[in-house]
Amino acid sequence: MHEKFTKPYDPKKTEERIYTLWEESGLFNPDVCVEKGVTAPDAQSFSAVLPPPNVTGVLHLGHAYENALQDAVIRFRRMTGKRTVWIPGTDSAAIATEARVLKEIQKKNRNDIGRELLVRRIETFAKESESTILGQIRRMGASLDWSRYAYTLDKKRSHAVTEAFKRMYNAGLIYRGERIVNWDPKGQTTISDDEIVYQEEKAKFYYFKYGPFEIGTARPETKFGDKYVVMHPNDSRYKVYKHGDTVSIEWISGPITATIIKDEAVDMDFGTGVMTITPAHSAVDFEIAERHNLDKEQIIDKHGKLLRIAGEFAGMKITEARENIVEKMRKKGLLITIDENYVHNIATAERTGAIIEPQIMEQWFVGVEKPFTIPHSEIPGIQSGSETTLKEIMRKAVESGAISMPQEGFRKAYFHWIDNLHDWCISRQIWFGHRIPVWYHEGVCIPISGRESEVSECIETVVGEMEPKCEHCQAKYTQDPDVLDTWFSSALWTFSTLGWPEKTKDLETYHPTSFISPAYEILNLWISRMILMSGFHLSQVPFKTVLLHGLVRDKEGRKFSKSLDNGIDPLLMIDRYSADALRMGLLAGTAIGNDIRFDESKVKGYKHFANKLWNVTRFVLDTTKDYDLSKKPELFHDDELLLDPMKDYIAQVTKDLENYNLHLAAERIYGYVWNTFADKILEESKPILNGPDESAKISRGWTLYAILVINLKLLHPFMPFVTEEIWQELPKKDSEMLMVAKWPPVFE
Repeated sequence: MHEKFTKPYDPKKTEERIYTLWEESGLFNPDVCVEKGVTAPDAQSFSAVLPPPNVTGVLHLGHAYENALQDAVIRFRRMTGKRTVWIPGTDSAAIATEARVLKEIQKKNRNDIGRELLVRRIETFAKESESTILGQIRRMGASLDWSRYAYTLDKKRSHAVTEAFKRMYNAGLIYRGERIVNWDPKGQTTISDDEIVYQEEKAKFYYFKYGPFEIGTARPETKFGDKYVVMHPNDSRYKVYKHGDTVSIEWISGPITATIIKDEAVDMDFGTGVMTITPAHSAVDFEIAERHNLDKEQIIDKHGKLLRIAGEFAGMKITEARENIVEKMRKKGLLITIDENYVHNIATAERTGAIIEPQIMEQWFVGVEKPFTIPHSEIPGIQSGSETTLKEIMRKAVESGAISMPQEGFRKAYFHWIDNLHDWCISRQIWFGHRIPVWYHEGVCIPISGRESEVSECIETVVGEMEPKCEHCQAKYTQDPDVLDTWFSSALWTFSTLGWPEKTKDLETYHPTSFISPAYEILNLWISRMILMSGFHLSQVPFKTVLLHGLVRDKEGRKFSKSLDNGIDPLLMIDRYSADALRMGLLAGTAIGNDIRFDESKVKGYKHFANKLWNVTRFVLDTTKDYDLSKKPELFHDDELLLDPMKDYIAQVTKDLENYNLHLAAERIYGYVWNTFADKILEESKPILNGPDESAKISRGWTLYAILVINLKLLHPFMPFVTEEIWQELPKKDSEMLMVAKWPPVFE
């Protein structure tokens, strides 16, 4: 009996050792694969970037699924002879990381600690978190090329971010202006539309008398500045009123003059068909005010408190002031009725949970509809030398098929998002992250002696990495205090990780990348913005295929959360059952795109499957220990009948993997190994192997060994540790390591 297989398979003694073996071999690096002759120098490339996990703590089951899914694809492509690279990295996740550290050091206000010290504390935390996360990724068996590791805030990526900003600024696509933004009063920063979580809330809806009109609102605290009443131009109920007419009305703090505004944004079928607007605190109202050049008076400050315009309510938080304002309206006879059962969605900040307060602020934006000339284009539908927009690039990249987005539901969601896309606010009022690379000349020029006449030539605004020096006076430049939205840097990920803005060999070889598979939650946040950035900076798509995966939920279908106390540590599952079992438990049974109901018993079942494979191997190696496996014997007819179906089996598994149907491939391999090979073929072979005919024994033994080798190769992308451990003990194989062995069929 083969000594290695006398005991049950023990992943705890195997997995760390095997991963070290892989890593030390250097074969995660495609250049090493070419040098060692396991990949042809002219082989077609296959590339992917790891969606970079945030350096905010530890990974969860969603990351484990994502890593397993992508690693299975990468291992398959590597074994088929592709020049395969999978680039690892982590993301600074500025808002989340800063908030995490402030919470840990029990500081509600970043000013209590100061910018320099806080950033150092965050960097220390991020480094520790990074180390933990990379260890977890290794535990999952991810075959990443660690020599190409990147971090969104490292020197190379920071240079890429500055260069990207500068090029877009020079093209007129990045601008600074006052617009309505999503303000997080708790985090004290702007956030993007895609970082908002809408929560259903039962609230009161108030109806007020507004002169001759009736208006409704869930937010009476915003109504102090309402001096415009808006109605649809085609609403016959209000045809007596003309655009620009004025009416005198009694309002919260006394009489005001209200102006009639006719605008098609009004829904004639909602309520009375008229509404007042608060342009400073509503995106819809702001757009109406922009169209008609209306005043935009601020009512609420950045801390969620009412300003002087609110009179006796000034300084109060809006939640405290609301009922007091309503009571005043009641006493003035302006309250008509209250709907106690109004249900609506309120916008909250994803990271802090605070209710979003729209504010008009001066911020930095990317103009998605600003025209620019694209000198060269590899995107179908976008002509080289023509005028286009970022919005058009994002649409054509997918519409043309340059990017395959085969999941129809997500494809429709993508186009819907683009159709409603506004300019992207990229500035954040935090301290950790990529500082906006814009420098402002100090207000008062200090002339250089003898060159006083030159001060008029001072450049007011400079975009660049380093602090500029004024050539005409002694004044200094001050850098913009804000940092960039973390999605700005991660949107460059497919090409910044390949060396851009330098024209590197990696960039030429591996871009566009072959596929990407993040969670569907970040279709708008990340996928769309990578298409935007790659389209502008490289005139290419960032990837050829997008497969959005679902979320991992508990077995009742609920999201994992602290409140439900249903979270599961992936490392706990690995310690208990093995990384292989966890990988199969996540990949088998659920198509990419569907949510996964995590069931620990399923993972446990795949632990038994690994041991079954181990025992099957012991039987086959014991059977063939005295045979010369280097020579194919003349096979008996029954053995040829066993091998013949393997061609279709291999073809089906290969097709499943090429079409990213990993769940089907995993189930197909599991079914064959357990039900066909172990339970049927091996059992039927025992009388032959124990019989008197030596030729029959050799024929059957060689056949069993061939079937074992093929299945080890097919299973390797899913269960890499146990298959590699077995491979190392095989007496006859076509590669020193299974991870770079040729994809079957091998024995022909």
